[in-house]
Amino acid sequence: MGEVELAGSGPGKWYFGWNIVAAATLVTLLTVGMRMGIGPFFLPMANDLGYSRSLLASIVAIGMLCYGLGMPLAGYLVARRGTRFVLLLGVAIVVVSTIWTVNARDPVSFLLAFGVLMSFGLAFTSPVAFAPVISHWFMRRRGMALFFLSTGSMAGIAIMTPALTISIAAAGWQMTLLGYAAVFAALTVPAAILVVRDDAPAHADLIPDQMKQAQAVPRATPTLQFRGAVRTAPFWKISFGLFACGFSMNLIGTHGMPMLMDHGFDSTTSSLGIGLIGLVAICSTLILGRLSDVLPRRHILAAIYLVRGLGFFGLMLVGTHGELYGVSAIGGLVWAGSIALSSAILADVYGVRLVGILYGFAYLAHQIGATISSWLGGWAYEAFDTHWVSFGSAGALLLVAAAVSTWLPAQDFTLVARRA
Repeated sequence: MGEVELAGSGPGKWYFGWNIVAAATLVTLLTVGMRMGIGPFFLPMANDLGYSRSLLASIVAIGMLCYGLGMPLAGYLVARRGTRFVLLLGVAIVVVSTIWTVNARDPVSFLLAFGVLMSFGLAFTSPVAFAPVISHWFMRRRGMALFFLSTGSMAGIAIMTPALTISIAAAGWQMTLLGYAAVFAALTVPAAILVVRDDAPAHADLIPDQMKQAQAVPRATPTLQFRGAVRTAPFWKISFGLFACGFSMNLIGTHGMPMLMDHGFDSTTSSLGIGLIGLVAICSTLILGRLSDVLPRRHILAAIYLVRGLGFFGLMLVGTHGELYGVSAIGGLVWAGSIALSSAILADVYGVRLVGILYGFAYLAHQIGATISSWLGGWAYEAFDTHWVSFGSAGALLLVAAAVSTWLPAQDFTLVARRA
């Protein structure tokens, strides 16, 4: 590890932690791209299996919830068994569940294979599994490193959806799913074995002056346990923010296009408006990541929720193509930053020892919000003949999350070094 330690402090030397970030970003692209890219599979699966749309939609909804439930378990296993073990276990589950899925015909078997088992496998290879090891390898540039996971998530949605669509049209959904599992295993297994390392240098990527400062402060003996951490205010503030994040993101993904079409936009314009959000988000994550290491993270998180909340009201009020694209572009600037910043702040406040399991439980709030908004968007429109109930709720929740985020603790590199 001596060479790796030097690589973290010497000028012009490559820091090994960036190899881990690259591997994590690639795996995240594949994981999130599949979990959030169900759309191309939906009708081919329903038609081939003879399922109604409501039945398959219910299976997908249960899968999204199981994906969230798998997050805390992934964080717990990372803390107990290490990142490599969890990643390899996740790959094995994805492969087994894929083989079961393509052979399942009855709804119960398909639910267990595709809805439950695959969701847990993908949760074990999700950003939650990587957040602790990246937080351990990065102190000075922790925000930037974690933001690459958000870049991978956005790229996964942008790249995997058209790729899966083309593959399904050419080879069918079963072969596409098997091909995905093969590629996923071929890339994730070597990354887990050859790249991912939990044993980071003592002071990670701190520069010499910060190392001296950290060495001058006695390291604190970890006393806070998980049960104590979940009783503290910062954890619940982060969880509430992620609940609002999941509520809003899934609402856009599920009901954004129908809402715009109900307001008079054609399907092509509506899809371009929604797609522009994700496209801008890919680029904005790199800028936000840089800012998160030089500005207070709580203020950036609050700004993200504030702009996103105003954007939801803006989407309800747009009337021209230009207004739609303008609001979408502004919304895209802050679309992908909340999850990365939340995990970084959890690491700052509680240390990397607890960040995995805490992030997992906080992300569960994200998925609960996603589940509620998916239901509310359809029910409220049918009940009240307006999208203002669901989209207005998303905007209001985000504005409250912005206010709550301003009360989070500020990061301090000395404190971070003691808790790492």
